[in-house]
Amino acid sequence: MARPKPQTDPNLGTRIRRRRKQLGLTLQQLCDRAGLSPGFLSQVERGLASPSLGTMAQIADGLDLGLEHFVGGSRPSDALTRAGQRAQFSVDGSTMGYEALATPFPGSELSSYLLHVPPGFVSETVAHEGEEILFVLEGEVVQTLGDETFILREGDSLHYSGSTPHAWANRTGRPARLLWTGTLSVLGSRPKTHLPDIIPEMLPANLET
Repeated sequence: MARPKPQTDPNLGTRIRRRRKQLGLTLQQLCDRAGLSPGFLSQVERGLASPSLGTMAQIADGLDLGLEHFVGGSRPSDALTRAGQRAQFSVDGSTMGYEALATPFPGSELSSYLLHVPPGFVSETVAHEGEEILFVLEGEVVQTLGDETFILREGDSLHYSGSTPHAWANRTGRPARLLWTGTLSVLGSRPKTHLPDIIPEMLPANLET
């Protein structure tokens, strides 16, 4: 009996090209990462060629993704995470804790995390493609968005384009807990852009609510 073919995203080429541009990679740069020829990868992105499973794994690795992002299916139960059972982790040694809420599946674009922000820290200012939504579950943070600064308290939210320079901080004496959702993949195996690392800084004295 013939072995069933793996399920792939019907818009595979479009997904690859979108992810490549999200990472700011040229076609040649992705080829260098994946060990492929530009001609072949160009055909894949345009839907004119179908990569083998091994080649798809190389492309996924070059895009800082797992093969499962493009190949295979997922069950509803795979997307379930339960309170108290999610492992907390940090990025690049930051003291801020993360809990992953989103589950990757073929074609998925959203990332979502619970952020545990320690008191007295402020992030670097970053800008990138995509969009983000912040929702304050507990505590208070200060969000700078372009030339404006907002104080966000429990129950407040903010939706913005990642291309607008942004930074946020917890200037209070107690931890804050945020729900972050966005179209930016922040914790790939070779992260080029991620949620801001927390660094100690003084905030501007004059803040607008």
